[in-house]
Amino acid sequence: MRKILVTGAAGFIGSFLSRKLLGQGWEVVGIDNLNDYYDPGLKKARLQWLNQSGFTFLELDLADREGMAQLFAAHQFDAVVNLAAQAGVRYSLTNPHAYADSNLLGFVNILEGCRHNGVGHLVFASSSSVYGGNTSMPFSVHDNVDHPVSLYAATKKANEMMAHAYSHLYGMRTTGLRFFTVYGPWGRPDMAYFLFTKAILAGEPINIFNNGDMARDFTYIDDIVEGVVRVIEQPPVPNPAWDKSQPDTATSWAPYRIYNIGNNKQEKLMYFIEVLEDCLGRKAVKNFLPMQDGDVQQTYANIDDLVADVGFRPSTPIEVGLQRFVEWYRSYYL
Repeated sequence: MRKILVTGAAGFIGSFLSRKLLGQGWEVVGIDNLNDYYDPGLKKARLQWLNQSGFTFLELDLADREGMAQLFAAHQFDAVVNLAAQAGVRYSLTNPHAYADSNLLGFVNILEGCRHNGVGHLVFASSSSVYGGNTSMPFSVHDNVDHPVSLYAATKKANEMMAHAYSHLYGMRTTGLRFFTVYGPWGRPDMAYFLFTKAILAGEPINIFNNGDMARDFTYIDDIVEGVVRVIEQPPVPNPAWDKSQPDTATSWAPYRIYNIGNNKQEKLMYFIEVLEDCLGRKAVKNFLPMQDGDVQQTYANIDDLVADVGFRPSTPIEVGLQRFVEWYRSYYL
């Protein structure tokens, strides 16, 4: 039986991924620090939801250097998926040190664990936020991403560069995945669709930034997880055509790769809200506000490389995905 480490296993994506891997016969070791960035009760409920034979959970912080070293020494992981991170663009404006501890120091501990213990493939979560000030749509993994507009985005860009350095220096096979606005059941309560749902059902106004002139590539959780699983099974190899005079940011002379995982379909925020209203059977009271610092007006994923390399194209429409979320929300909270 193959063994895999999933960090952030009590998180939204981590819990879904762990269930999927268990269903495929993997032995899964999951870690999470169960912090209070949002309700730890929801994280514990996810752990109960995924708890089954073959799953081992440890409460551990990525920034715990000694604890992480002991974890890797105690297990022989065939692969590692790093999903643990301090998330959220807006939170990074007021709590920058949380991002340095988890996303930078914690990621070094992951890299060192993989390096010294022969891990075959490290897959790590990056973010569509790395595209920052880019306006060319759809976002391509071959675009330059040197102009982040939030510290969160900067840490994710840093993760990509750190992973590349280890791929170059030690031959580690590393793959970074830029996720685009993941949503669905068991999701993060700080995400807009979750906040909207809670407010609409309570008859409270929802805050809509940039006066509603926003668009996102909303990606359903099942599609994200399927993409991750397929990538795990296909470790990267060096690109023999990589040209130092015209460097490709998505590949390398080292065994390193970057992919977008998005729905490859841009949705206007106001339409997204209309669909959510239909699913809830209630209209929202709308409070229109200016753009917030660190935010971007639109995202849209080019997934040609993902489709070509692993044969998967996310396709769940928001009408289906939001209905599933609302059904879960009502069953969990109401």
